[in-house]
Amino acid sequence: MPEIAVEEALPALDAALEQAPNRPAVFLLWPKQGAPHLGKTTLLRRRLLRLLREREAPSRMLNLRHTLARVEYWLTGSKLESSVRMYELARQHFPGNYLEVLRLRMPPYLKIILTNEFPRSQITTHLGRRPAVYFGPFRTRASAEEFESQFLDLFQMRRCQEDLVPSPAHPGCIYGEMGMCLRPCQQVVSAEEHRHEVDRVIDFLRTDGRSLVDSATNARDGFSAGLDFEQAARQHKRIEKIQGVLGLRDELARDISLLNGVAVTASVEPQAVELWFVLEGAWLPPRRITFEVVEGKPVSLDQKLREAVSTLAPPAQSMRERQEYLALVARWYYSSWRDGEWFAFDSLESLPYRKLVHAISRVAQKTE
Repeated sequence: MPEIAVEEALPALDAALEQAPNRPAVFLLWPKQGAPHLGKTTLLRRRLLRLLREREAPSRMLNLRHTLARVEYWLTGSKLESSVRMYELARQHFPGNYLEVLRLRMPPYLKIILTNEFPRSQITTHLGRRPAVYFGPFRTRASAEEFESQFLDLFQMRRCQEDLVPSPAHPGCIYGEMGMCLRPCQQVVSAEEHRHEVDRVIDFLRTDGRSLVDSATNARDGFSAGLDFEQAARQHKRIEKIQGVLGLRDELARDISLLNGVAVTASVEPQAVELWFVLEGAWLPPRRITFEVVEGKPVSLDQKLREAVSTLAPPAQSMRERQEYLALVARWYYSSWRDGEWFAFDSLESLPYRKLVHAISRVAQKTE
């Protein structure tokens, strides 16, 4: 962590500012009294000169030359690294309100509530510790609500938000009248029968829709083989509807316990990239892949990648930490300023190394 002392002789300060790298960085401005200011910039030297340079004439521009004690900074290689560094520094120096300092908003998730006798879904921005299935993160609440509305049409799980007290005298709702709900409120089905439908919903989310697509495809093929083309056509339309619903899902949205991927970004070090892994929804510290030459020969990227992956394991993280790190990933991924690439995979055991090596090479070429 480089540091610039502002209280030293002014000529020395000016020389130190001129020597500061003009590269992306996260910085802390420490005043002589009070809390520090946390910020980031794409050009560190220019930002520091703007804040600390001596001005020959009176100016309205902010000048901290005579109020700061020191400046600390950390060079970064990507927008994602800057976000993570700011998050870690904010938690350290502003433990009471670091989310407000970062203006970090939690992304929305589709939640299947499992603590209720008759489980249901809802949209939430909070990951809790009580039993539930969380599907996300989504880009916006509107996209999460649209996906929830459309995918529930494929099932008969209840949509009402009330705590049910089943009774034959319950008035029910329009979804029950349309055959789109099993009507547990009216005791048409038991809690166990409704839970079986909920299990189908969870299976759909965890398999990215394959559970329904595969069953509908098998049914269509069976009807076709039996020359029942009318029923085959109905199953084909159902497949198209399922695929249309899956198309509404945002790119990062998965059951978070199955969310695996890696962000490939440029590194602050030359001839290197950073790999930011997410395993089972948990965030790992970055792994650096370098392109050094050993005895005149480059080392295989595939070999380096396999060595890095061999040491990976999902870390023990609280739900709060998981929620906040996933918020950083979602803000980076869904932003217009995203740099690097995101590479999703099902598991480390089935990681397609060749495709990931190509992604690493593309990012490395952009930084040359």
